[in-house]
Amino acid sequence: MSKIRVASLAEIDAKGARTFRIEDTEIAVFRLSDGSVKAVENRCPHKGGKLSEGMVCGTAVHCPLHDWKIDLASGRVYEPDDGCVTTYRTEIDGTSGSIYIVM
Repeated sequence: MSKIRVASLAEIDAKGARTFRIEDTEIAVFRLSDGSVKAVENRCPHKGGKLSEGMVCGTAVHCPLHDWKIDLASGRVYEPDDGCVTTYRTEIDGTSGSIYIVM
């Protein structure tokens, strides 16, 4: 298991996102309004829309292409749609504010 530093909290606005590429995968890192950070594959399972460009609402993101709603904790698409994206565990260093993705 390894930790990869991707950003600091100061670099991502509340309800905002940043993207990072780790090997062949683009990952979207979201900072929620409660201060938590979630990371998912930056690709909607429906038509491949970039989730980082979607609107964050609570603990979900809406795909910018067709408004599919995806839970950022589980990666599951809300009904009536169906699908799932890969999620990644994140850690925040309390001292430096660094955000890490744990692989």
